[in-house]
Amino acid sequence: MDFDFTEDQEALRDAVRRFVDKDYAFDRRTQIVRAGGFDRATWEGLAGLGLTALAIPEAHGGLGFGAVEAMVAMEELGRGLVMEPIAQGALIAPALLGHAPEALQASWLPRMAGGEALVVLAHQEARSRYRLNQVATRAVDGKLSGVKSLVPAGDVADAFIVPARVSGDDRAAEGIALYLVERTAPGVHTRAYSLHDGSRAAEVNLDNAPGQLIAGPEQGLALLELAADIGIAAQAAEAVGVMEKYLALTVDYLNTRKQFGVVISSFQALRHRAADVKMQLELARSMSYYATLRLGDAPAVRRRALSQAKVQLGQAMRFVGQQCTQMHGGIGVTDEYVGSHYFKRLTVMEMQWGDTLHHLGEVSARMQDTAGVFA
Repeated sequence: MDFDFTEDQEALRDAVRRFVDKDYAFDRRTQIVRAGGFDRATWEGLAGLGLTALAIPEAHGGLGFGAVEAMVAMEELGRGLVMEPIAQGALIAPALLGHAPEALQASWLPRMAGGEALVVLAHQEARSRYRLNQVATRAVDGKLSGVKSLVPAGDVADAFIVPARVSGDDRAAEGIALYLVERTAPGVHTRAYSLHDGSRAAEVNLDNAPGQLIAGPEQGLALLELAADIGIAAQAAEAVGVMEKYLALTVDYLNTRKQFGVVISSFQALRHRAADVKMQLELARSMSYYATLRLGDAPAVRRRALSQAKVQLGQAMRFVGQQCTQMHGGIGVTDEYVGSHYFKRLTVMEMQWGDTLHHLGEVSARMQDTAGVFA
């Protein structure tokens, strides 16, 4: 199998890296965090690069690129700790809207491609505990009522893709439909807050809010699972970028910091630690590739593969974050030092789209016929 990237993919990587280095330096990111964790000008800059159009079909003004190009872009965004929700607005939302009626696609996809509209998935609820079928939000005659939590940039997004139940109890796999709800619609109320890594999220309260149907209950849960798997694959690539940059910062620190008159990179214990971190990074990279390449598989195969990837990525994120921070000593946890923000981002990502323990259970449940051996 050829794992070399094409010239176009490498050109995309270089373009995103230049943007991050020039327009998203640490001081600029700090300003965005203090302003609430989302910057519309940065979103427009990402749109200028073509990232908001990455996965949108050419027929709707997009670039029509695939999962590998998305992975390349997400790695570079991870290196720069970019907080704007590209995975949500440019990968997940277009994939779901691609199953909407043509009129709804024509209304939203071109604006999303140009960066004029931000649409995010609002699916998490207080009692869901990562279970996608746990949906208490109800839809009656196209009017939605319920509360969604941890919605990325929820108070500034232009619209939400909302799973809502049209039948069955709160835990039923059947009866879940997907709706598009505009943030400015009657009955929509948001409350913003910052996450541990400085990014912006919100609670979204729906009180008989009007929604436009994207997919009915015969497709709802399957599409929601696809959205989660796209999110995991995007996050895996982003995490590789975060870990790669944090390791580079750590190695630079080890080669600069002195104790007892010598640089601490000469200490064998620290060299072994750095080697272990590098091994975890490469394991994570291989599983990121695996996750991306499995997105086109049948749902049952795809779901298991993405859970396997999330288990390895979760273990790697925790290990790399903790080890790199410890090798920095006290400065590694100071807010003024960029390394601490890489640690925070890794900590938050491990908990998103299902934590390591959750996905370990998912892998176990899907491997009973193979007796624990990957098929």
